[in-house]
Amino acid sequence: MRKLERHPVEGPNALWQLYRTVSPWKGIRNFIFIQFARYCPILPLKNWIYRHVLGMRVGKQTAFGLMVMVDVFFPEKITIGDNSVIGYNTTILAHEYLIKEYRLGEVRIGSEVMIGANSTILAGVTIGDGAVVAAGSVVHTDVAPGAFVGGNPLQVIKAGKS
Repeated sequence: MRKLERHPVEGPNALWQLYRTVSPWKGIRNFIFIQFARYCPILPLKNWIYRHVLGMRVGKQTAFGLMVMVDVFFPEKITIGDNSVIGYNTTILAHEYLIKEYRLGEVRIGSEVMIGANSTILAGVTIGDGAVVAAGSVVHTDVAPGAFVGGNPLQVIKAGKS
């Protein structure tokens, strides 16, 4: 079950009201640094940007593959433990802008986690320590520590520790 804060809106869809919730300057600054980090081959520099510019909590020796896209508006809601690998072109979202509401949720990825390439991690999800997410997965629910999950919809391939 995802842990989300729901914020109803009136009038046009929530995305049209984006800058009532986030400063446009924050969005522009974050976008520029995220784009640089997406292509940067230097892992310590990438992690420095995520920690010190974007406000993410990133553990020691965590590696972000090329083209990883972190949430541009709320990167500070993302926490990743030590020695995890976030695969190529993965997207990590901490927000959802819908028609009548927007939702925010902390994303917590544990230590020693492997996220396969081209995966999407949705807002409000916790992925436990030692879990493995198969490439191309959409993580829409919590993943138990040590579990192996994959697909869309997400399926448990091998159960972990609850």
